[in-house]
Amino acid sequence: MALKVIGTGFGRTGTNSLKLALELLGFGPCHHMFEVRDNPSQLPFWQQAARGEMPDWDEVFAEYTACVDWPSVRYWRELCAHFPDAKVVHSVRAEQSWIKSVHKTIYPAMAQRHNVDSGPYRDRLEMAHEIIVNQTFAGRMDDPKHALAVYRSHNNEVAQTIPFDRLLVYEVKEGWEPLCRFLDVPIPDESFPRVNTSSEFHRRPLEATSLK
Repeated sequence: MALKVIGTGFGRTGTNSLKLALELLGFGPCHHMFEVRDNPSQLPFWQQAARGEMPDWDEVFAEYTACVDWPSVRYWRELCAHFPDAKVVHSVRAEQSWIKSVHKTIYPAMAQRHNVDSGPYRDRLEMAHEIIVNQTFAGRMDDPKHALAVYRSHNNEVAQTIPFDRLLVYEVKEGWEPLCRFLDVPIPDESFPRVNTSSEFHRRPLEATSLK
């Protein structure tokens, strides 16, 4: 099963809402950090990628038709090349809103990884810390100025790399219309999903966090 939609936006840009929206539109299952938590067979693929050893992307996404969020966004260039027919949805969010959300949610979750007992959750935290904090943000995700520069650079790189007719730069607050128009599907009767706010993130048990 080849990917039909690749999400290239960083976590905390509405990626869980986008995941659910894509699935409602028929582009599912959609891969997300939740899948690494819920499907134990996924973690070794991303640990391999974190070591710089690219996995077999067809095997990684054998059960999926779309992907969003970390860890896949770390490898957006590889995925866009490997699945050349997939459309690209680049989720964005106002810069200050994004960095505030990151520093309230995923960064604190990863920063406390050394206090977590060894096991699957600790392994996921270590993988996510390597891919997100070390490799994407050069170990400086806690520095707002640096993190925002990386976020801005990533958004620019995607816009400059992906052909215009293959790319949708998208804010989830825009709802169904631009997403459905881009994917050439009808607008559903139901409301656009809006989930995983910072407050919802913190209401979950610690081990249930997606690291989104």
